[in-house]
Amino acid sequence: MTPLEALVIAGSGLVAGTMNAAVGSGSLVTFPVLLALGYPPVIANISNGLGLLPGSVSGAFGYRRELAGQRNRLLRLTAMTAIGSLVGAVLLLVLPPGAFEAIVPVLILLAVVLVVVQPWLARRLAARQVQRHEHGGPLLQLGIFGVGIYGGYFGASQGVITLGLMGILLDEELQRLNAVKNVLTATAYLMSGIVFVFVAEVAWLVVALLALGSVLGGQIGARVGRRLRPGLLRGLIVLVGVIAIVQLLAS
Repeated sequence: MTPLEALVIAGSGLVAGTMNAAVGSGSLVTFPVLLALGYPPVIANISNGLGLLPGSVSGAFGYRRELAGQRNRLLRLTAMTAIGSLVGAVLLLVLPPGAFEAIVPVLILLAVVLVVVQPWLARRLAARQVQRHEHGGPLLQLGIFGVGIYGGYFGASQGVITLGLMGILLDEELQRLNAVKNVLTATAYLMSGIVFVFVAEVAWLVVALLALGSVLGGQIGARVGRRLRPGLLRGLIVLVGVIAIVQLLAS
C-alpha cells in the first residue's frame, strides 16, 4: 500500500464516519474506494465493516443526549439487530464469492432507490397521521431483524433502511431515531465483526486506517447532523452508489 492509497482510505473513512453519524450510507463511499484499490469484494466488505465500527460507536456517543429515555427501545431493537447480523455474517461466509458479487449491485441499487424516495415517503407518512406503537411493535422488531441480516451480510445503507423503518412504525423525533440508528449500526458491525475476526480474511491495515478516519468523522457527523442539508447529502450518496454499481459490473 502506497502512502497516497493510505491517505485515500483514511479520508474515505472520515467521510463515511461523518455520513454514518449524520444520516447513514457511509459504506457507499468506503466500499467502492476499496474495490477501486484492488481489494476483492468479500475482503473489502469485511474490512470495511470492521473499520467503520469505531466510527459508529463515536457517532452514537456524539448523539448520547438524544438517547436519553430510550433504554427499553434500545434493548429490544439492539437484540434483534445482533441476532440478525450474526445470521448475515454466516451467510456471507457460506455463500460462494460469486453470489456476493452478483447480489451486491442489487443491494446498492436498492439502497440508492431508498435514499431517493425517502422525502416522498416521509411526506406520505406524515399525511396519514397513523397512531404508532411506542416501541414499533412486533413488525418493527421483525423488520430490524431483517435489516440486521442485511447489515451483517453487506451493510451499505443499513442506517438509511433502519431510519425508514423506524420512521414508519415509531412516533418519534427524527434526531432521536437517528441516535438509535447509530447504536444499531454499531451493533451490526460489532456482531458480524466478531465472526469475521476468527474465521475470515481481513485486511488489517485497511481496518486501522478506516477506523482512524471514521472515529473523527463520527464526532463531526454528530455535530453537523442537525444542520445537514438533506438534498446535498442525498445527491452525494446517489452519485457514489451509481459509481459503485458501475465499478462492480465493470469488474
